[in-house]
Amino acid sequence: MTFPIMNVPMVIAGAVGVAAIVLDMRFRRLPNWLTAAGAAGGLAYAAASGWHALALAAAGVAVGCVLLLPFHWFGAMGGGDVKLMAAYGALLGPAGILLAGLFAAIFGGLGAAAALLCSPRERTIPYAPAIVLGAWLSLLGGGS
Repeated sequence: MTFPIMNVPMVIAGAVGVAAIVLDMRFRRLPNWLTAAGAAGGLAYAAASGWHALALAAAGVAVGCVLLLPFHWFGAMGGGDVKLMAAYGALLGPAGILLAGLFAAIFGGLGAAAALLCSPRERTIPYAPAIVLGAWLSLLGGGS
């Protein structure tokens, strides 16, 4: 079995993802410095490849934000989750972040079901783990 060679987007996605999971599980917050660093890293990496890559990364940021923003507006999700999805959009581009959003919805639903079974009184779950797993799966599958 061969594994994909570690590249810059994978390193950024891994570092941001591990930090996001730990912070969201422990404090239920995702700081702006983390999501901004992820987005800046993705955009900088894309810019090094030219204007077309930068435009795709910027479109990924916009799609990632728009994908979860309605949930934030209705109080179902925190702003950090929206910004984390936007940061991953910079790494995955518009098509990849849509796939990541689908995977995140599946992982989030499974996480919510598990939380409901384990502690029925809990009203919320940290959603960063679902976003991170969805983005990693999309990135490893070539979603960018």
